[in-house]
Amino acid sequence: MHFAPTKTTPSIELLIDRSGSMDTNFGGVSRFQAIQNGLFGASGAVAAHQHEVYFGEAMFAGDQQPCLSLGGYTSPRAMTNASSLATLTQNHPPNNGSTPTADALDQVVADFAAHPPPMGSPPLILLATDGLPNSCDNSGGNGPSIASTQHAYARGIRTYIVGLAGVADQYLQDVANAGVGKSVGQAPGCAGCAPYYTTNDPSALSSAFAQIIGGAISCDLNITGMVDPTQASAGTVTLDGTPLSYGTDWTLDPNGMTIHIVGSACTTLKTAANPVVDAAFPCGAVIQ
Repeated sequence: MHFAPTKTTPSIELLIDRSGSMDTNFGGVSRFQAIQNGLFGASGAVAAHQHEVYFGEAMFAGDQQPCLSLGGYTSPRAMTNASSLATLTQNHPPNNGSTPTADALDQVVADFAAHPPPMGSPPLILLATDGLPNSCDNSGGNGPSIASTQHAYARGIRTYIVGLAGVADQYLQDVANAGVGKSVGQAPGCAGCAPYYTTNDPSALSSAFAQIIGGAISCDLNITGMVDPTQASAGTVTLDGTPLSYGTDWTLDPNGMTIHIVGSACTTLKTAANPVVDAAFPCGAVIQ
């Protein structure tokens, strides 16, 4: 029996800090311009992956009154929308606002609830910020943002954070851990901690975006059927006609319905323009 596996397509909300400090010089351009280039430039991460990710965007700063109003500062999640997101970002440069991160996270979570991703598309938040958070009245500290990140995870939404220009490592680590359900308060870089990204120049920022977004594009493929996991090795999986090796290039999930492409084969799958994967199993291995 042959199956045509289908890729998992993530839904990523770009949560972009446009507070006043984002106008600061950052390796020859402003921090805000560096974000634009890293996401929407010719080799930007959104431009590169807009055909395989549902991207949306929300921008936040305390000057969006009444704080925090997202009216006019958001774009709905969709595919092939890099141009519209770039235009949104370009049209709303920093304007001396504060950094109400928790308020922004809460509104993105509410938007995911009001406008759920397509079936089978995991929801993610990519937060890019250059400062420690505060609320609309310039109070609050780090706690509310960490709690809002935990709130997002409890509702099935993972959060990844990129800090520009020396944001405190402890804050970045706490948000990173909270974003994937790990304990907060651990030392930055600890064994088992979630990765966070800190950048001090445009090149490193572009690399961080590429790593997060590229990593979110799954090499897990769903099949329209169920295979006995104990007989997975009897199957044949090809990528663009090239046979893949069981255990090295692919495995079958214990649920019997998901093929995991791994290693260099995963890299090939992610970078191929229009990859074709075929999976075949003996009839005796197919449960349904």
